[in-house]
Amino acid sequence: MPTRATDARRAAVLGSPIAHSLSPVLHRAAYAELGLADWSYDLFDVDEAGLPEFFERLGPEWAGLSLTMPLKRAVIPLLDEISETASSVEAVNTVVRTADGRRHGDNTDIPGMVAALREKGIEQVDSAAILGAGATASSALAALARICTGEVVVYVRSEARAAEMRRWGERLDVELRTADWADAAEGLRAPLVFATTPAGTTDALAAAVPERPATLFDVLYHPWPTDLAARWSGYAGAVVSGLDLLVHQAVLQVELMTGRTPAPLDAMRRAGEKALARR
Repeated sequence: MPTRATDARRAAVLGSPIAHSLSPVLHRAAYAELGLADWSYDLFDVDEAGLPEFFERLGPEWAGLSLTMPLKRAVIPLLDEISETASSVEAVNTVVRTADGRRHGDNTDIPGMVAALREKGIEQVDSAAILGAGATASSALAALARICTGEVVVYVRSEARAAEMRRWGERLDVELRTADWADAAEGLRAPLVFATTPAGTTDALAAAVPERPATLFDVLYHPWPTDLAARWSGYAGAVVSGLDLLVHQAVLQVELMTGRTPAPLDAMRRAGEKALARR
């Protein structure tokens, strides 16, 4: 962590593709609110092959990095240490240069999910459903390991993905059952539903939303709302959006990189909403 947050420091988000990222908008809004006029936050299109060379060029002015796909696992061999949270899902989305120059990897997606749910008043559920089985689904499962006291049902399209999610369930000590995607409508009746699939994948499920839905956590943020989220809100169900997740995980990144707490959640959310409105 930087010893003097008033010094000129650099940070950035890396990934490929990366032009769509809202991270610069959120982090710059935080810097402005915190009075860090000499801090900068950029974005760089970096793939797995180019990541080691990028790391070699990092100087002491760098406070930290945000990482998106496809770098969250590729970065691990380049780090000196990673947090228990990052290790639990083998994914790093945050790199912080410590005071002694070491590269520390962390994962703010998981606590970001928990914080976004807490903001909506959801601190514990007795069961949950996850739609999809990709990288975000494993983070959702790790978040549920912290707040779900009962069974998590994961709806998947293939046995290979089902087996992978069962392995994650064992690793995270979650009571997990997999079910076929054809039965995903049944999962919409769970107290908490995570939708972790690409845009358009859950559109066909919108018609199956129950008349009294509980809570939906849809990790997408553009275009918004998704058909599923719109129908959910129409029935007065609680909805947590991908922007909520993005802001909460960015808040934690800002705190890790700058050493300033609390990061300005409201200012960061306003900046994100404004940027999305222009898209």
